[in-house]
Amino acid sequence: MDLHIPEQPVPVNRQTVLIVSSDPAFARALATHWPVDKDSPEFTVLAGGLFSDIGGGQYDLLIADGSMPESRATLKPALLAAGKPAILIHSDWASALSRSEGSIIELRRDPSGNPDTAEKNWPLIAGVISREILRRLASEARQHNAETKCAALEAEAVLGRYMIEMRHNVNNALTSVLGNAELLTLEPGLPANVVAQADTVRNMALRLHEVFRRFSSIEKELSVAARESSKRPQAHAAVNGR
Repeated sequence: MDLHIPEQPVPVNRQTVLIVSSDPAFARALATHWPVDKDSPEFTVLAGGLFSDIGGGQYDLLIADGSMPESRATLKPALLAAGKPAILIHSDWASALSRSEGSIIELRRDPSGNPDTAEKNWPLIAGVISREILRRLASEARQHNAETKCAALEAEAVLGRYMIEMRHNVNNALTSVLGNAELLTLEPGLPANVVAQADTVRNMALRLHEVFRRFSSIEKELSVAARESSKRPQAHAAVNGR
């Protein structure tokens, strides 16, 4: 099937819409009436009789053709079990124009194409609904990523605070190690290898001392930055009166 979709730069995390239908006109109508958007998704078309594991598919949104009663009866339980966002298009006039159940939205269409009925606009309606679903999914994904990064930063901050709190104890221990290592290097009559090892201990202690001195400097820099940052909202409130 040849679907014409405007060529656009492909985002790194481009969303995917899976269209399940054995009718080429169904997928073509959706693609033709899809809302113009700079972040249009990638479309994948799957014949209605070929899907086996909808829940395991790599897609963000599924739009299924349930025009035939038997196909709707098969698709709906599978979509509900998958638990992923889906729109089921059907032609059951005994049902409401649209209804939601679980993770799926059912939308009624007019199979006759009668221009006097509201159902003739089903591709446009499905496209608008789909765009909002995809936008919400993208927003939730950004929020999840932000929360994940925030949790990682919180863990690093806890470790940093612990290291800063412990630096005094570590510095005291390093001072003791450094002093004893220097005394060993000055002890007369020691073998050359012992003196060399004592000198190595002394040098390593000095390096560790420098590392913790840097922690103290970073703590001061962060304190200054925090104070400056707190001044900006106060200045904004003073100028804007709120």
